[in-house]
Amino acid sequence: MRRLPDWMRRELPARSSLETRGILRQNRLNTVCESALCPNRSECWSRRTATFMILGNTCTRRCGFCAIGAGRPDEVEREEPERVAEAAKALGLRYVVVTSVARDDLEDEGAGHFYRTVRSLQENVPGVEIEVLTPDFHAREELIEKVCEAGPAVFNHNLETVARLQRRVRPQAGYERSLRVLETVKERYPGILRKSGLMLGLGEREEEVVEAARDLEKAGCEILTLGQYLPPSEKHFPLSEYFSPEVFRRLADTLRPMGFREVYAGPYVRSSYHAAETYHLAELIQGN
Repeated sequence: MRRLPDWMRRELPARSSLETRGILRQNRLNTVCESALCPNRSECWSRRTATFMILGNTCTRRCGFCAIGAGRPDEVEREEPERVAEAAKALGLRYVVVTSVARDDLEDEGAGHFYRTVRSLQENVPGVEIEVLTPDFHAREELIEKVCEAGPAVFNHNLETVARLQRRVRPQAGYERSLRVLETVKERYPGILRKSGLMLGLGEREEEVVEAARDLEKAGCEILTLGQYLPPSEKHFPLSEYFSPEVFRRLADTLRPMGFREVYAGPYVRSSYHAAETYHLAELIQGN
């Protein structure tokens, strides 16, 4: 593994994350923070926020960048939506991000469980705003619509990387398929904000990042995140290079005028990192 550059080194937060950990354990919930080895976990948990990961901890796909284990998933826990709402209420959350593993083994690929989770949050956490970060559902319109019918504020689906690298990085997904997901939300539910993200450091060229951003904007993406890829282990997709904060700022300045409401870019940026702040900034921009 490459040595981390100075700008990737961070101090531990002053506040403890034990309270957040306890609430998650008590409600028997998975988070992408833990399962995907997110480098922001300590910071976010110390702020009493976490990204809930529903539908188990085993994915039916094996992406080259992801730390989440692949295999045969367990049965869906029908009461999980209520546990997510209970934890969100205990944490005092007013903005909740819900993601999941891919569940290609299910007839509805987990769309119904997303619906029930969003509804449970709305019923049990007054005034909550919800962002869903979904798999591609094979771009099946009826499944995308099912999630949207629950009324999330933001529909997030990550493109992850540029077109040239898709087959190597996401062998069971596809560039055009992911764009169709966002297009469907734009066409059928224009009132829901659309969001997507790209990782840098997989071997992409800067002009390819610009092209991917242009394709995302055309597909309806309104909020774009750019972050540094950090391979979970030496067995995962190899790291090409580290990008400095200056490069991320320059890319954000280049991409924002394309028509995005917000481009949030930085070495430690992830899809759900500072998601509430990014959402409210995008809403403010819309208001202007």
